[in-house]
Amino acid sequence: MFRRRRREQPEQAVEQEQAVPKRESGPWDADEPHPESDRIDLGGLRLPHNPDFDVRLASVGDQHVGVVVLYEESSLQLQALAAPRGSGLWDEVKTKILAQAKHLEEREGPFGSELAGEMQVDGAGRPARYLGIDGPRWFLLAVISGKAAVDDAVAAAYLDFIKDVVVVRGNDPMAREEPIALRRPNEQAAAGEAAEGPGLNPFKRGPEITEIR
Repeated sequence: MFRRRRREQPEQAVEQEQAVPKRESGPWDADEPHPESDRIDLGGLRLPHNPDFDVRLASVGDQHVGVVVLYEESSLQLQALAAPRGSGLWDEVKTKILAQAKHLEEREGPFGSELAGEMQVDGAGRPARYLGIDGPRWFLLAVISGKAAVDDAVAAAYLDFIKDVVVVRGNDPMAREEPIALRRPNEQAAAGEAAEGPGLNPFKRGPEITEIR
């Protein structure tokens, strides 16, 4: 399980105290004012610390492409992707998901439009919710499955978690839908770590899940 990261550097904390967030909650962009708190630093994502959550990295080959959070017979998958400047990806991604799923319907949720229903895992149905959040030059896909997809009490803990995520897009050029590079908390981001990786396929099985202690 990931350990919490140290608090933001003093000079960063001072800047954030002076700059009041323009919104009540995130997900936050690293360059916008956001609440200072203990977060797990994974490079492209900074995740709020919740001792009840089991946080793991999802990898394809040597590249970390997402995060899996386990809690109360449920899972939350997070993946941050590069998006074009001035336009989001969620409408396009929703169309892709609906083209492959027969048991999902669109509805309004805490982040706007979302998809809810059932996903197929190893031939069996599993309750699921797909939430998409468009940020400045990034897109965050959150997939909640299991008990939390139908139990509001369990879902609330995941939604609060998502609302305090910080996305670190960086300034380097990236291809459309390229995964924003992640790393283990104790790794230094290497030059060129954000090389183009596999595109988004929320139904494709394959990423390896690794636990960090």
